[in-house]
Amino acid sequence: MVGPRIYSAGKAIATTGGNADPTNGMRFDLMGDPGPKKGVVNGVAESRKAVRQRYKNGADLIKITATGGVLSVAKNGENPQFKEDEIRAIVETAADYDMHVAAHAHGSEGMRRAVRAGVRSIEHGTLMDEETMALMKEKGVFYVPTISAGEFVAEKADIDGYYPDLVRPKAKKIGPQIKKTFQKAYNSGVKIAFGTDSGVSYHGDNAKEFSYMVESGMPEIETIQCATKTASELLGINEVLGTIQKNKLADIIAVEGNPLDDISALQNVVFVMKDGVIYKSGGKQ
Repeated sequence: MVGPRIYSAGKAIATTGGNADPTNGMRFDLMGDPGPKKGVVNGVAESRKAVRQRYKNGADLIKITATGGVLSVAKNGENPQFKEDEIRAIVETAADYDMHVAAHAHGSEGMRRAVRAGVRSIEHGTLMDEETMALMKEKGVFYVPTISAGEFVAEKADIDGYYPDLVRPKAKKIGPQIKKTFQKAYNSGVKIAFGTDSGVSYHGDNAKEFSYMVESGMPEIETIQCATKTASELLGINEVLGTIQKNKLADIIAVEGNPLDDISALQNVVFVMKDGVIYKSGGKQ
């Protein structure tokens, strides 16, 4: 299939009732008791089993939901949802299979548990405090802000019926915070990699993230580096991707205009090359 390179985590891992529990909000008689195969774990043994199941399914990395989430049909959007030994078991088991762990997290306590346990990245990081930032810098943990998701849910929370009533207050509270946290994290020197959480916001609007990052104080060239060089380092593929160099894969895009003058130029890609093969040229596919 012709398409982008995808490094997939498969089904995210959660605890019972956690942000990635697929049965949240179901009728009680349909809810059942999903386990590691469905991405729901409780305790160290189940945590290890869930990682091995994802390896069996062909995942490239592991994702956990270390805290509550905005769009889950559950009351709390920021509470920690794993014990530290559970996260450590996931991280250690993932390492056995040459996989790293990304952690969705909004609240600081859940972030700190994840960082201490050895995750490679924190996604969203909405309520990150200075203690957490310092810990992330100490451990070399990447931060993936996903400002697009925050902006989107904050806007849609004002539309009656767009989200369930249980979700709207979380979207109103957490959504607007991501930009502010990004500014603090950038100024404090946390390593930042590009990410959008698209699927929450619309697919196809991904490049708006660049504009949000620039609006929040990051220079244009650094936003581009976050999406190329730094993102490849996060994924552990920087020996073959992330910069244009001899002996690396020729994955290159081009836009009209200079994104260093107007970062929104990245929202109109006119040329796409993947591994040296041109798939789009002059705006035509």
